[in-house]
Order: sequence, then C-alpha cells, then structure tokens
Amino acid sequence: MAKERIVSPEAQPQDDLAAAAGGAGGNPLRPQRIDEYIGQAELLEKLEIALAATRQRDESLEHVLLHGPPGLGKTSLAGVIAAELGTRLHAVSGPNLTRGANLVSTLKKMQPRDVLFIDEIHRLPAAVEEYLYPAMEDFRIDFTVDAGMHPKIITLQVNPFTLIGATTRAGLLSGPLRSRFGLALHFRFYEPEELRRILTRSAALLGMPALEDATLDAMASRSRGTPRVANRLLRRVRDFAQVRHDGRLDAAIVEEALALEGIDVIGLDALDRAYLRTLAETYGGGPAGLEAIAASLGEDSGTLEDVVEPFLLQVGFLVRTRQGRRITDAATTHLGLPSPRHGAVVDPGFLEFDV
Repeated sequence: MAKERIVSPEAQPQDDLAAAAGGAGGNPLRPQRIDEYIGQAELLEKLEIALAATRQRDESLEHVLLHGPPGLGKTSLAGVIAAELGTRLHAVSGPNLTRGANLVSTLKKMQPRDVLFIDEIHRLPAAVEEYLYPAMEDFRIDFTVDAGMHPKIITLQVNPFTLIGATTRAGLLSGPLRSRFGLALHFRFYEPEELRRILTRSAALLGMPALEDATLDAMASRSRGTPRVANRLLRRVRDFAQVRHDGRLDAAIVEEALALEGIDVIGLDALDRAYLRTLAETYGGGPAGLEAIAASLGEDSGTLEDVVEPFLLQVGFLVRTRQGRRITDAATTHLGLPSPRHGAVVDPGFLEFDV
C-alpha cells in the first residue's frame, strides 16, 4: 500500500514530502499560514480569493494544480492550504500509488473537506488516474469486481475533498486530468529581495543572529531563485561559521563557505559547470541531445532536465531548440571557454527532439 502521512491543522508541515506530513521531525522553516508565505504574490492573490469564497460558501475548495520547477514551495503551499481550510492534509507521492486500491484506501479514510496532496502527480499510473476522474468530479469511485462478459461495477461514495497535485512537468499531465483542476497555479523563480526576506526569516527560526545586508546578498545571489537552495546554503554557511569562525558570520565568511561547497558567484555548482563544459568542449557548443549529454556526464537525463537546465535557461546560459541544446556566449564567457562553434560537431542526439 502507498505510504501516506496525515497532518493536523495544528502541526502543519515544513520541507520535503516526508516533512510535509512529518510532525515533530518536520523542518521548522516551512510557512504554516498564508501570511507567513513569502513571494509568489500573484499566485497567492488568486488563492486567497478562492479560499475566502470557499469559506463563505462553506464548501470544499476546488482542486488545485501547483506546477513549476522544484524547490519553489509547492509542498509548503499544500500544507498552508490545508491549514487555512482547517482540515487535514493527506500526503502521498504519485509513483507510490501503484494500484487503484491504494487510492481507494486513502480516499475512504478522508473526512469531509480534507486535502489530498499528490506530489509528482505527472508520474501517476494511468490505471490509477482513471479512478481519480469520478472522484474529482462526483466524489465517487467506480471499480470492477468481476471480469468476463458481464462485469460487476461497484460505486463507492467518498467525502467531498480537495485534490492538490504538484508537478515539475505539467506538460506530462494528460488532458483529462489537467482539465479537472479548477485552479492551476504556476510558480516562478524568486527575486533576490524575496530570497533575502526568506533568509532573514529562516535565520531567526534557526536561532542565528541578525544577518547584515551584505551577508544576505551574498547568499541570495547564489540561491538560483529557489527558496530550498537558499535555506540549504544558509545551513551550510551556519555550520561553516560555527566550526571555522566561532559562529561569526559576515559576507567574507559566506564567500569562503560557498567556495568550499563549489558554488560560484551566480550559483552554479559542479554539475552545472560540468554540463556546460561538456556541451562546449565535447559537442562544440551544440546542438546536442539531452540523452547524449547525460550519457557523457554519466547522469540521469531527468535530473539534468528538472534540476540543472531550468536555472541555466533562466540565466541565459542555455537555449533549447528542436535540434537540441546549445550553449550561449554568456555561458562560455562566464566559464572562460572559447566561443561556441555551433554545428561543428555532428551529434546523433539531436534526433531526439527533446526540447
């Protein structure tokens, strides 16, 4: 059976999916109410209107799809929504819902207006997805108990609920599933000022002294527009300052700590640089297919597409075309490499059309 976690409104979650329903073991940096949530102002405005209308009508919130790159706060917002509704959050992962019985078991446990959070919903098996359609529309589940010429179909009613689906790859959702979400909220990368506010809040929650502006800037500029990265860097900097500098923390110490982590002035890490160098040196700047680059690096192509490429595209170091990936002049200048010789290397990976 799929692993499921339940969170009460009094103890909302705090970091990854496990912590999203983890109680005492959760990360205390997650916001618990909507007024604690920093950034994504346009998204929050739409959500607040929907929540207010739902409370006024005293009914379940429409189903919500949260999509965008990893680490931007989708799981956190699912917990916030449950808290604002005053209901329980039932958190599962799409790949773990391997059979329809897993979904039926979860839905039967839910009380009226509870929230079902499915992370990585784009990886939900097609057979399980079929069970979701009537559950989302009519709060019922139809399943067949007999095979053969005259199958017997049993209908089970479930309590009204809100489904929150989170995905980094909305394009992989089927049309029928996507159309059943009343709210589709897209997460954008965070601005430096928003990251500074997140770092200030997180430092206070971690019991750290107030950070100077230069210290905040040094971390925010390397956080890739992503709160999860910002909080991870904050923890690494805190550890480094504690062990090497008796807890003293300033911009110079941040630079020293992040240099040790292999993170450069704009946030590129070792894998980012290896990706760009491979594209520039092995494939002449491109075009090159994603699978070919992944094979050269010995990395999973999904990791490159979901973790590495979004930031490289954001900073203008990479372009994706129908022929494949191409490095930009800005990237080669940053890395101190020769200008790209696009087309100099014939790469069979371009046939993948993996834009």
